[in-house]
Amino acid sequence: MKENIYEPRLVTIKNIRDEAEGIKTFTLTFNDPALNAAFDYRPGQFGEVTIFGVGEAPISITSSPVNKGYLELTVAAVGDVTRALHLKRVGDVIGFRGPYGNGFPFAEVYNKDILFVAGGIGLAPLRSLINQMFAERDKFGKICILYGCRYPRLLCFTEELGKWSDLSDSEVLLTCDTNPESDWQGNIGVVGSLLPKIEVDLPNTVAFVCGPPVMIHFVIQDLLKMGFKGDQIITTMERRMECGLGKCGHCNIGVKYVCQDGPVFSYQQLQELGEKI
Repeated sequence: MKENIYEPRLVTIKNIRDEAEGIKTFTLTFNDPALNAAFDYRPGQFGEVTIFGVGEAPISITSSPVNKGYLELTVAAVGDVTRALHLKRVGDVIGFRGPYGNGFPFAEVYNKDILFVAGGIGLAPLRSLINQMFAERDKFGKICILYGCRYPRLLCFTEELGKWSDLSDSEVLLTCDTNPESDWQGNIGVVGSLLPKIEVDLPNTVAFVCGPPVMIHFVIQDLLKMGFKGDQIITTMERRMECGLGKCGHCNIGVKYVCQDGPVFSYQQLQELGEKI
């Protein structure tokens, strides 16, 4: 029988962690043991999550492929499907198909210094790449992570942020747009305000940027002003992800389909495609 490419595989929710205000991380395993053991993916890829009776939505994978036997999705409750997912409990069964997309460059940036700039839940897809790079630490230079949110209660992966900052030749700087909480002692301002606080070996650095579209736009402009070239800036067009299969036609950028040719592009590629971000 020919495989139905639209059919989701059954997965069971094994754990739910409250990540931040309105954001949860779900740990999933495939009900088929053989599929669970064989499942593999690249950081930056995504899957289609199905809540039966509600619909499906594309969600980036936040776990790292170095951790086998499960996958993690970090999800904000912002639509019908994601709100329904937030109502699920451990042991519930949902659907998943994928992975889709090209993923972030990895071996292509060996021996480079790496700069991550993330806003809000945009740290979720980057977390997959960050953890894979730390698992193969000797293949990369300095790793710097700049992360910002609107206010402190929206910061994700706070425990890991502390662990990353303690690792060798790494730096983690945090910021919040506003400070409604008296115990926040960190930087106040947009995430781009952290860029002047770091030292960058410009010819040898690759920047990965992910977050809300307005944040990506201004961070890229800041990086260009610093002297980064278009092929040194990598971002993800998550907001354009749709069916994952290149069938619906809603994700195209010029001649490219984000679901298959992306969602990861360099800024240079997006310029050549005529995409304004």
